[in-house]
Amino acid sequence: MKFTRRQMLAYSSAALAGAALTRGNALAQSTGDAGHGQHGAPGVSQHVSESNAAYSHPRANTWYARTIDPDDTYDPGQPGSDYTPVVIPNGAALPFRIVDGAKVFHLTAEKVFHEFAPGLKAHCWGYNGRTPGPVIEAVEGDLIRVYLTNKLPVPTTVHWHALIIPCNMDGVSGLAQRPIAPGETFKYEFKAVHHGTFMYHSHKDTMTQEGMGMVGMVVIHPRKPRRPRPERDFALMLHEWDIEPGTYRPDTSVFSGFNTLTINAKVFPATEPLVVKSGQRVRLRIGNLSAMNHHPIHLHGHAFRVTETDGGEVPEAAQWPETTVLVSVGQTRTLEFIADNPGDWAVHCHMTHHVMNQMGHELPNMVGVDPKPLNKDIGASVPGYMAMGTGGMADMATHATHLDMPENSISMRSSPGPHSPIGMGGMFTIMKVRDELADYTDPGWYRPPKGTLARPATRAELARDDIKT
Repeated sequence: MKFTRRQMLAYSSAALAGAALTRGNALAQSTGDAGHGQHGAPGVSQHVSESNAAYSHPRANTWYARTIDPDDTYDPGQPGSDYTPVVIPNGAALPFRIVDGAKVFHLTAEKVFHEFAPGLKAHCWGYNGRTPGPVIEAVEGDLIRVYLTNKLPVPTTVHWHALIIPCNMDGVSGLAQRPIAPGETFKYEFKAVHHGTFMYHSHKDTMTQEGMGMVGMVVIHPRKPRRPRPERDFALMLHEWDIEPGTYRPDTSVFSGFNTLTINAKVFPATEPLVVKSGQRVRLRIGNLSAMNHHPIHLHGHAFRVTETDGGEVPEAAQWPETTVLVSVGQTRTLEFIADNPGDWAVHCHMTHHVMNQMGHELPNMVGVDPKPLNKDIGASVPGYMAMGTGGMADMATHATHLDMPENSISMRSSPGPHSPIGMGGMFTIMKVRDELADYTDPGWYRPPKGTLARPATRAELARDDIKT
């Protein structure tokens, strides 16, 4: 049997990994566990137990976004009366029950067969049947109790990213707790002592488990808001994957050139629009748990201010107007603005490759090539042949809609628009602002007022303004 160089490298790596694992298991059996030993006995985990000391909520850091006394007791916050629930395009909120004054949630880590867009699916991992996992919402002062049941074939944990909580509720495998074995259910319990936009994700084999989709968002609403409540409050999780055409499992070993860039685990045109009524106060909560890439998110037609980070509120005197915000890996950013400009407005990452679907990075550079001789020569054998890519990627995306696509793949960027195909994909969605709305379902395409539609210039207009063409 003959092997390619790639196969030989893969088999060699697997053999080395297996040898290392065997050695590690032998060490674990001889010492009781496998560990680094830097902060304890060599190769031995300490199995630290709880002390009798009481936990004190942190109070000294004035940067915490806080409107409560963390040591006081509060009734569990209720949606509608105590906060405006977030809107989660293509997603869901995690339901809760109130038991003895605690807000009780249940997460299940499990395999998920997820559809990124019609024609593109993958075997992922996530929570409660979806990726990203459902959004957890609470209010400052709430006692939060989360049960995590592990239905994966491997151990896991959950980390409460940027939440100020007791150390050993932090979810870092080996450091804060032992891993949750398959079939086990662990309990996490802590008080929401500050407000803001946070995240949760696995902290066990993070490259694999986060890369497979084990991510989610946490929204803690202020008990006593200092700013007006938003009328539309959206939660958007950014992520990236590498799913080669014909395959059905993300490749988590990739460290650059990800080909599937998502908002709430959907690529355009499957991303649900953000529907807003003119004049409403809008809040966009954006979290980024991509593996490697930061994302400059650009909003068309409006200017906003960054009012919060995952570290706290931005003082009003420190805010400035923006139309693009950089959301780095592991960060959240909260934007606020008044939707005062009706229309269909693009919201997207401004990394140009990030608004493509399953983009290949080993294509020949055909930009500027005269295709006519090639079309003529190949057309003699293949009637109707047309070289693509000579004018950029747009014609390739358009032609792809008329071709048979490889198994489990979608067009790089093409979706019907009100005027022509929209040459975008990936980390792209649309905010639809309307003067009149019966509800928040998709209102269809915007009809521009008279005189506000870009169109071909007339001869009379060109002559009047002395434009030579």
